[in-house]
Amino acid sequence: MKLLKLKHNLFFVFLTGVFIFLFANCGEMNEQKSSSGISLDDPQKKNYIIIEIEGSAYLNSDLEKYVRGTFGSDQKALTPVSLSRLLDKFIEEKLVLQSASSQNISLSWEEKQEYLAKLSGELKSEGSNISVEEMDTEILFDRLLIEKYTYALVKDIKVKEEETKEYYNLHKREFLRPQRVEASQILLETEDRAIEVMERMKNVSEEDFRKIAEAESIGLEAIKGGKMGVFEMGQLPFEMEQVLFSLEEGELSPVVESSYGYHIFRVDRRFEPELISEEDALPGIKVKIFVLCSKLREGNNVVVYDGYNFFDDILAEKKHCPRKY
Repeated sequence: MKLLKLKHNLFFVFLTGVFIFLFANCGEMNEQKSSSGISLDDPQKKNYIIIEIEGSAYLNSDLEKYVRGTFGSDQKALTPVSLSRLLDKFIEEKLVLQSASSQNISLSWEEKQEYLAKLSGELKSEGSNISVEEMDTEILFDRLLIEKYTYALVKDIKVKEEETKEYYNLHKREFLRPQRVEASQILLETEDRAIEVMERMKNVSEEDFRKIAEAESIGLEAIKGGKMGVFEMGQLPFEMEQVLFSLEEGELSPVVESSYGYHIFRVDRRFEPELISEEDALPGIKVKIFVLCSKLREGNNVVVYDGYNFFDDILAEKKHCPRKY
């Protein structure tokens, strides 16, 4: 039986709001070299400054905490390109948080508790074995504050209707929603077990797939019959996208190996590219026009020091780990 192997197995969940993208790309970023080769194996090295944003210094330990809060123990699966993008996101979020602070926008105790209660309910409904108490609330609250600040900014932006219509008509390519797939999986611990299950899957209905997923899969999605969600290109590791986006609706993949185990994927539904309506695109258009007019980030100063040491450690560990592909 054909067995595919994946190099990476992370479902990247980045904050990709149009406000953050524009906020981070309307100013300058400077790079300054410093000493290299500092490892986080020595606790004292955690206090090494790697980034300065508007005069605020961020340490190796800050970046380590950010990565762990985003990917947990899976950071070893990150590629150099993903690490670079993650550093950009770290900087972008800090810039937005500083801007929110300068506008005296913060979270109340009630907002934090309401958010935690809602998140706890969602985790339970999804059958997750992770509790809110195990999560880094500082990172959660930072991202909640970013959402609050973004909403407040958009709400107060005054843009003429003819301006939004003109922007929409001239930039329709920006509002083209790419092809997407709704996917499910069955995750098995061993190759032999995956092949056994795969043999049972020939010509099965979706209902039967769900039952087998609930009974056999070791993934968190098992309780939902293996349902993973809807993904577009760029949200999954490249090798996984190659598999999923090559399948037709209702089609099963061969057994696919990753560091999580052995996957059997199913494409439940395919969504062709479609144009986002002007109404749905309006909030993003307002932000774009506002940023272009006010140059929101003009004058911001970001200094990135050479040698992203926590990232270096991740890549070094990857080089010495046995690989399955």
